[in-house]
Amino acid sequence: MRIALDAMGTDDAPVAEVAGAVEALKDTDGDLEILLVGDQDAVEAELARHPDAPRDRVRVVHAPERVLPDESPAKALRRKPNSSIAIGLGLHRDGQADAFISAGSTGAVMAGSLFILRPLAGVDRPPIGTVIPTARGPLLMLDAGANVDCKPHQLVQFAQLGKVYAQDLMGIPDPRIGLLNIGEEPGKGDERSVETHQLLAAQTDLNFVGNVEGRAIIQGVCDVLVCDGFAGNVLLKFYESVASFIVGLLKPALGDELLHKPDVERIFRLLDYTETGGAPLLGVHGITIICHGGSPPKAIRNAIRVAAQAVRSSLVSHFERELAPQQTPALDDA
Repeated sequence: MRIALDAMGTDDAPVAEVAGAVEALKDTDGDLEILLVGDQDAVEAELARHPDAPRDRVRVVHAPERVLPDESPAKALRRKPNSSIAIGLGLHRDGQADAFISAGSTGAVMAGSLFILRPLAGVDRPPIGTVIPTARGPLLMLDAGANVDCKPHQLVQFAQLGKVYAQDLMGIPDPRIGLLNIGEEPGKGDERSVETHQLLAAQTDLNFVGNVEGRAIIQGVCDVLVCDGFAGNVLLKFYESVASFIVGLLKPALGDELLHKPDVERIFRLLDYTETGGAPLLGVHGITIICHGGSPPKAIRNAIRVAAQAVRSSLVSHFERELAPQQTPALDDA
């Protein structure tokens, strides 16, 4: 298995990427190879700081250009065909890598995945899926920010993609699908929400449990939560802020010693995004994992773990089988 890792994506590139890659390789057996895509001199210099790295399973692929966060994603990809994002995705498309990971410009990674890997048949707008904790275990939420305005049939596609992901990577045989809404009743919400509820309820292959209010998410009433990217991104960033907020409240009362007790640390790890590593872009011809720009090595290591798990489970093939009977409007109508 070969995984292409954008070595120039994080704010601390290539330090975090190289360290995370080395940690991931140490955690796995010999079936994993990592392609570090980025400025060769910079990457090689950073690799030299890890003399214990298994160099027989690391290869540097030179990419002299880098997409910056403030650049227009589509324009940057056109103007910088030799960027680490474009070359990394090209390796994946051409079969030289089985997955691609980047903590670079989210917009550029999404745009590159759409143009280079292409969406699967039956997927209009690939969503970002992210795993968040609940009282009953992890929950997959999608979309987490790729599509801020969605049509009802596209939300149904999200549910179908989420079902397969939950089965393959979360080990849930028949995941419960919920629709984020302002009330539980089928008629609640705007016209889009009502129509989406009707469409989801008509899908006999989905275990649709109905509308889910914001207060019920943390209770774990569903395994897959479907929403548009606007609401999903707001919810995700709120979740990410909770851990530091709670620590700030408890630290004056408990002190550092109690906060670092194993049981307390285990609880806070549930809210730590670095434990998940990255969010997959679902519904393209390949495995794309998008990481935070501020990702530390642990997040990169865990993103590699998620990518490897997706490859081993033949996730894309399962998506294709799930979506095969579906008919979607032409792109002009989407």
